[in-house]
Amino acid sequence: MNYTEINAETIDRWIEEGWEWGVPISHEQYAAALRGEWDMVLTPTKPVPKSWYPALSGADVLGLASGGGQQMPIFAALGANCTVLDNSPRQIESELMVARREGYQIQAIRGDMTKPLPFADASFDLIFHPVSNCYIEDVMHVWRECHRILKPGGLLMAGLDNGVNFLFDEDENEGEIRYSLPFNPLKDQKLMALLEKNDDGVQFSHTLEEQIRGQIKAGFQLVDLYEDTNGEGFLHEHGVPTFWATLARK
Repeated sequence: MNYTEINAETIDRWIEEGWEWGVPISHEQYAAALRGEWDMVLTPTKPVPKSWYPALSGADVLGLASGGGQQMPIFAALGANCTVLDNSPRQIESELMVARREGYQIQAIRGDMTKPLPFADASFDLIFHPVSNCYIEDVMHVWRECHRILKPGGLLMAGLDNGVNFLFDEDENEGEIRYSLPFNPLKDQKLMALLEKNDDGVQFSHTLEEQIRGQIKAGFQLVDLYEDTNGEGFLHEHGVPTFWATLARK
């Protein structure tokens, strides 16, 4: 089985178990967004600055690996024309459920972002891409495709795992380093066996050069960024940043 299909099945299981990134927003949260009371995250804890967003009324927005009915409903409430692509059937089901419940239209596509994205050149004003590149091996392909499908001047907002988490076991064991970087289970069967044992899907560490320099090499201008932590655990308690969020312009 292709590793991206393993990840899709894994995430579907996580959702059944109550995974926080698979819980759709409530009607009350949607109604609050209609009143202008909202925020969204690309990383675990820090809201994306409101100054990062373009005018959203009438904007064409793609949620890339952003299914689950958390961000796209808010974009829809703010007047955007929304499309979402996600490889998890359950995440797509949630998007369609919220759209039906709240009465807006969304194009929801099950798709693998390691493949060419199923959109024409210059289709979107904004791509919203929460942390998910850790589930694919080659991030450069994603940056090239994002650049292709954005309109001139369009924005890419991305949440990125900076790789630090891959040094440790899930419990972080008081900061004891257990693994080396890069973390690539396709090249190390011991890592693959570990991920299978923990039901973690197939995950990869990525470097600053892949994640941020990669956007620049794809043609983007880096506009802004910030760091975030896991929100809990040993590393969080010691203030160790484990995620980046970036704003880039085509």
